[in-house]
Amino acid sequence: MTATSALSLPRTTATAARVLRQLRHDPRTIALMILVPCVMLFLLRYVFDGSARTFDTIGASLLGIFPLITMFLVTSIATLRERTSGTLERLLAMPLGKGDLIAGYALAFGAVAVVQSALATGLAVWFLGLDVVGSPWLLLLVALLDALLGTALGLFVSAFAASEFQAVQFMPAVIFPQLLLCGLFTPRDAMHPVLEAVSDVLPMSYAVDGMNEVLHHADLTTAFLRDITIVAAVALLVLTLGAATLKRRSA
Repeated sequence: MTATSALSLPRTTATAARVLRQLRHDPRTIALMILVPCVMLFLLRYVFDGSARTFDTIGASLLGIFPLITMFLVTSIATLRERTSGTLERLLAMPLGKGDLIAGYALAFGAVAVVQSALATGLAVWFLGLDVVGSPWLLLLVALLDALLGTALGLFVSAFAASEFQAVQFMPAVIFPQLLLCGLFTPRDAMHPVLEAVSDVLPMSYAVDGMNEVLHHADLTTAFLRDITIVAAVALLVLTLGAATLKRRSA
């Protein structure tokens, strides 16, 4: 029987439940997704112990970047492992479409992203003293969207890797340029015009911009709504591309 093409809620939720059951038996992966962003924020706060303002300046940005990076790494490796082990081929031989599989993975890792983002945001704001003018709930929203974006990017690039090592190698190609050009190290309008133009089409730039809007504005701004809309739209687009390019088996 061939895989169906229509997206099915029961098949999607069943896939998500299977992924969550697998994650429950993998404490190292859970630690990477849940604890590492919190540990990095904790270290960052005390690296700048003598300059709390520096932590306020970059802490909000990294609150969005850390979940994106960890979810990208874990999702790309986990999806590739499904393919190389033959699990993916067996699943797609059943009445399970590529869209169901991608949506199920996104739902499962999205649930983990909620926990990850909530812990990291709570730690930064209420324990590490991140000074935020806007609502911490808006910080949480951006952090969650960033984690979902990382999940989407990880699912997408896993289709082009033949091994877990190759999946990790995509990080310098996909994540590092965005990290350098997102405005974390210098304002984007202070970059060379060519690099500024490139940064304008990279989703991490809008993730950082959204965090900075919450950092400096008490109310919702038009720029904030634009930023989160772009991040969400890119995540949805990449998930769609991931479903289209998903391979049943490794080459």
